[in-house]
Amino acid sequence: MINRAALILKYKKPAIEWINDADPLDDDPQISASDVNTERTVYLLREDVADTPELLEEWLKMNVDVLFEKELEGWYSDETLWPENRNYSLFKKWFKVECHTVIEDTVGGPIIDEEF
Repeated sequence: MINRAALILKYKKPAIEWINDADPLDDDPQISASDVNTERTVYLLREDVADTPELLEEWLKMNVDVLFEKELEGWYSDETLWPENRNYSLFKKWFKVECHTVIEDTVGGPIIDEEF
């Protein structure tokens, strides 16, 4: 077991609508909630942050800009397509936060940061 918690963001309807509406040149069929939430990024954070809802909310508020940018960038790298007022209130409307405090390392080898 490692000393981290896992944070996963599930997209809600307003975020999915943004994905479908943001690119005016996109002729692809509309993406669904199951499509967008099938494969999600897992963010590791200190395990004590996930221990209480208050600490988690405080951490989310401090990191909302980074989380928002990572998620939006995954869809469109053109920042002009991103919503202008990316704040905690919009974040809560767009994402359901899942937090998991038990992380089992089944590999047993070193964890390597493969930052690009």
